[in-house]
Amino acid sequence: MLYWLAELSDKVGVFNVFRYITFRAAGAIVTAALFVFLFGPVIIAKLRMKQGKGQPIRTDGPQSHLVTKKGTPTMGGLMILSGLVMSTVLWANPTNPYVWVVLFVTLGFGLIGFYDDYLKVTKQSHAGFPGKMRLALECLIALVACIALANIGRPPFATALALPFIKGVAIDLGWFFVAFGTFIIVGAGNAVNLTDGLDGLAIVPVMIASASFAAISWVVGNFVFAEYLQLNYVAGAGELTVLCAAILGAGLGFLWFNAPPASIFMGDTGSLALGGLLGTIAVVTKHEMVLGIIGGLFVLEAVSVIVQVLSFKLTGKRVFRMAPLHHHFEQLGWTEPQIVIRFWIISVVLALAGLSTLKLR
Repeated sequence: MLYWLAELSDKVGVFNVFRYITFRAAGAIVTAALFVFLFGPVIIAKLRMKQGKGQPIRTDGPQSHLVTKKGTPTMGGLMILSGLVMSTVLWANPTNPYVWVVLFVTLGFGLIGFYDDYLKVTKQSHAGFPGKMRLALECLIALVACIALANIGRPPFATALALPFIKGVAIDLGWFFVAFGTFIIVGAGNAVNLTDGLDGLAIVPVMIASASFAAISWVVGNFVFAEYLQLNYVAGAGELTVLCAAILGAGLGFLWFNAPPASIFMGDTGSLALGGLLGTIAVVTKHEMVLGIIGGLFVLEAVSVIVQVLSFKLTGKRVFRMAPLHHHFEQLGWTEPQIVIRFWIISVVLALAGLSTLKLR
C-alpha cells in the first residue's frame, strides 16, 4: 500500500524512496518485527487459555520432552503469518502477481497446518489431519500456484529449469514444470515441518534461507545485476525481496518467544506455511536446485525420516536411534541448545554455499 506513495514523488520528492525495493524491504523487517513483539504476548495468552493442556507431546519421542515441553501452547505460526502478511501488504507492490501467488501458497499451507494443530490440541493426540488428505490438499494448492506461475512468466523460460554453476542453461520442462514445481513446494513445506521439533530449531534456518532468497530475488529481478552475474532474469521477482524481509522481521519477533524454554511452539501452522513459501520463491526465481543447498538442513531432516521408515519396513532395523535427525542427536546425549546452535551453524554454512552459486558459473 505504501508503494503508491511513490506516485506522489513529483509533488513530494521524499516519497521517491518508496520506489526502492531495498528501502521497502527494510521497512518490512521493522514492521513485521514490531507487530510480533507487540501482539505476541496477547496471542500467546489467548492460545494458552484456549488450548488448556497445550500441544500434545508424543510418547514415542524423547522422554525428556514429556516434562520440559508439556503444557506449552502451539499454533505460534499465527504470530508469524500475521506479521508477515500485514507487513507484506503494507510494503510490497500490490500489482506484482508473484507476491500474491506466494501469499496464496503460504496462507493455504498455513490453513492446512492450522487445522492439523487444531485437531491435535482438541483431541490431545499427535494424530491430526489424515496424512493422505493433507498431502492431497497441499498438492492442489501448489499445483494451482505453479499453473499461475507458468502463465505469469515469459515463455518458454516460465516453464524452464535453470541449473546452478552453468551459465545460460535453462531446460524447458514444458508442462512437466507444473509437476516439478508442485513437488518442490510440497517437499519444502513438509521438510521444514519435520525440522520443527526443538525450541528455535526451525525458525532461524528459515530466516537464514529467507535472507538468502531475499538476495537471490533482488539479483534475478534486476536486469543489470542478473546480466552481470550471468543469471536468468525474472522480471518482477525482485519484489519478493520485500516478502523475504518480512519473514526476517516476523521470525525475529517469534524467536523472542520461541527461544528456550519456549513460551510457544510454531506448530504446523507456521512450519508448513514457511516451508511452502520458501519452495514457491525458489520456483519463481528459478533457483529450485539452490534451495536444496541453502535449505540443506531441511533436506537432511526429511531424508532421515524417509531412510528410517524404509529401513524399518524393509529390514526391521533402524538407521538412526530416532528420526527426524535432531532426535537422533538427542538420543546420543547432545543437549537441546547444542543441537539447535550447531544446526544453526550448519544452516549458515549451507546458505553461504548456496549463495556462492550466484558467482561460480
